[in-house]
Amino acid sequence: MSENKENNKEQQSETKQVKAKQERNLDSLSQTHGKTDEFRPTSLDQVWGDTGTWKYNTMDESEYRSMLETMPRSDLTAHATKLGLVPIDDRNMLIGRLIGEFKKHVIAYRSPKVDGAAGQPLTKEAEKILKEGR
Repeated sequence: MSENKENNKEQQSETKQVKAKQERNLDSLSQTHGKTDEFRPTSLDQVWGDTGTWKYNTMDESEYRSMLETMPRSDLTAHATKLGLVPIDDRNMLIGRLIGEFKKHVIAYRSPKVDGAAGQPLTKEAEKILKEGR
């Protein structure tokens, strides 16, 4: 029975060493999502260097949300009016609408870059069907 205890202790010490090695290895790894952060410009302003921060002073949603949370109600209504929204009495709904407009603005500025691949060529049958409409 004492041999079993010694074997168990040895196995436990080996597993602890392996776990420690795994933890060190995992800390040095970084996870990627496979997407590129390249965006294609959607307007001439973007081609000339406009980053889109002129309207909200930021392009980060969490930063914009924290800015809205710290604003007093009078500043929130003024900000909403400046952006073309009708201010409402409920503070949470107003913040939600402002964030929705912010997301639309960010999406307009961050259109993903499209690859030049055109896709699959049309079959002769598909071309024939499309030519019928002429």
